[in-house]
Amino acid sequence: MTTAGPPGLIVAAPASASGKTVVTLGLIRHFVRTGARVAAAKAGPDYIDPRFHAAASGRPCYNLDSWAMRAATLMHVRDRLGADVDLVICEGVMGLFDGVGPGAGSTADLAASTGWPVILVVDVRGQGASAAALVRGFASHRSDVTLAGVVFNRTGSDRHAAILEAATVDAVPSVARLGCIPRMADLALPSRHLGLVQAGERADLDATLDRAAVAVARYLDIGAIRRIAGPGAAVADEGRWSPSVPPLGQRIAFADDAAFAFSYPLVLEAWRDAGAEVVPFSPLAGEGPDAGADAVYLPGGYPELYAGRIAGARDFLDGLADAAGRGAVVYGECGGYMVLGRCLIDEHGVAHAMAGLLALETSFAEPRLHLGYRRARVSADGPLGEAGVTYRAHEFHYARTLEEGPGAPLFECADAGGAERGPAGLVDGRVMGSFIHLIDREDA
Repeated sequence: MTTAGPPGLIVAAPASASGKTVVTLGLIRHFVRTGARVAAAKAGPDYIDPRFHAAASGRPCYNLDSWAMRAATLMHVRDRLGADVDLVICEGVMGLFDGVGPGAGSTADLAASTGWPVILVVDVRGQGASAAALVRGFASHRSDVTLAGVVFNRTGSDRHAAILEAATVDAVPSVARLGCIPRMADLALPSRHLGLVQAGERADLDATLDRAAVAVARYLDIGAIRRIAGPGAAVADEGRWSPSVPPLGQRIAFADDAAFAFSYPLVLEAWRDAGAEVVPFSPLAGEGPDAGADAVYLPGGYPELYAGRIAGARDFLDGLADAAGRGAVVYGECGGYMVLGRCLIDEHGVAHAMAGLLALETSFAEPRLHLGYRRARVSADGPLGEAGVTYRAHEFHYARTLEEGPGAPLFECADAGGAERGPAGLVDGRVMGSFIHLIDREDA
């Protein structure tokens, strides 16, 4: 049986930092303000942009990852996105054709599999008619990807915009010219070392989203954009979907605040759908995990920015120790893994005592980038499955590991190309963690 997907479009770009996030947020917010039911999606493993999308749409934003997700998972997310909405707006990742290799994990791959047309956001600072050659190249590069429209971003003047429009009319008549957005300092989104400053940390978030909505309504052809959104491709039913990550317990205490913000809605919702109770708590607000929980989940985030507060959060740290003492599963990913260790050294070289449940010490005093997709094989039977179960996952952090172990590794890892990277993470009884963010189980 085949089913058609919901109507949607993908906002992409030739490269990162072209302005596609602001355009995406502006479109989502504008359509919602005009009464449309809009769902948001984000290509790739990003945690930060989806929080902005959720704020703009009023609905959870789901990741769609053509490398890391099974076909059944992609279909499940597509159907969840399409429930009771008029339109899905998906933001791409990096440049349109950028992934882990040809045909692997790019926004273009996602466009081909979903059937959604693409709007290309081009940062035209420093170029004029040459942009037409860029658009023509992107339009013709893959026959299975429909480049339906182009937005010229950060134009310098009306004359600049007119040159761009005239050049693309002649060079790429099949691609709709959807408008030109001038350089506007008040649309810039501040960043830090892992991406944008988080949505939850922005006191001016609503005002920022409204400014973006006003800008796209003023400078873009909104009617044409709405008409571009096409029905998703009809795809074969992949059968019954199983959760990406099995529930860690029946009552799962889940850390959720600015220090622990990197969690996927799909994972949490799948746990609830499977019958687990997910109970959020905020370590930064002085809260500890629910005393009746049989599992504690510490997702990634920015513990390095709040290390002093975490070190002083006795209810939190004592609650973790109590959970471990009563045999609850305690699982940390990336930032959560660092907090389970003995010590976290911040960027100023100050050491902060952490939970001390794993033999781990980490530092941000001399940051080093670790980035890439991972295949993570479970090393021994446990809450994440039997030994040998493999997950598609992602690693992205700047922490250096000063000490790790003794202890058994949680995973054996390979990169996206299959090259072995060795053991990752630690397990001590039912306390475990790693720098790896799990996305989905791999097909057997």
